[in-house]
Amino acid sequence: MTSSFQMAHQIPKDEWLEPFIDLSFPLRGKYLPADHGYALLGAIARHIPKIKEHNDIAILTAAGFGDREGKILLTEHSCFRIRVPVTKIPLVYVLAGKHLTLGIHDIQLGIPEIQTLRPRPYLRSRVVTIKGYQEPESFLEAAKRQLEVLGIQAELSIPCDRDGNPARKTIKIKRFTVIGFTVEAIHLSEEDSLKLQVYGLGGKRHMGCGVFIPVKERT
Repeated sequence: MTSSFQMAHQIPKDEWLEPFIDLSFPLRGKYLPADHGYALLGAIARHIPKIKEHNDIAILTAAGFGDREGKILLTEHSCFRIRVPVTKIPLVYVLAGKHLTLGIHDIQLGIPEIQTLRPRPYLRSRVVTIKGYQEPESFLEAAKRQLEVLGIQAELSIPCDRDGNPARKTIKIKRFTVIGFTVEAIHLSEEDSLKLQVYGLGGKRHMGCGVFIPVKERT
């Protein structure tokens, strides 16, 4: 049976090579919810109503300092990124200068910086979600099968958290809690590294899930 991931990632030969970039939007504000992927998507959709229809667009959530009370403190360097094919830059560039409301928190977006995707042999996604897989062993096997669908060769692993357990993550969507895991991919060729950054793994990429970014090499 063909999975929904397979149907969404049928890659005609060479077409995946369409250039993608990250638009990095500076943030002005004080706080955001620590788990703000769903709220951020909703705020963006008020300015780009059909954003959810674009499966080739991914939204990377903002980073900040956690206050252990469900919020993150934004800094002068805080930003969030939207990963898009270059042909869709005008679609998301309209967010420049806009005010977004996420629950009780208000932020303003600055003028975005364009960042090209760079091939790196070591990538990480903060959280990957795959429907029906909530245990680390079966989840990792499902993630490997998705790599095969994409034709990507890499070694996948789930890093450990501070307690030595597989790094399990949760995201809230309305009244529901979705479980995922942090995933690392190593030994990627340049071509496969770019392909993984473009297509990601799992679902909910509009909420920051399954989006891979380069990290420093392990020593």
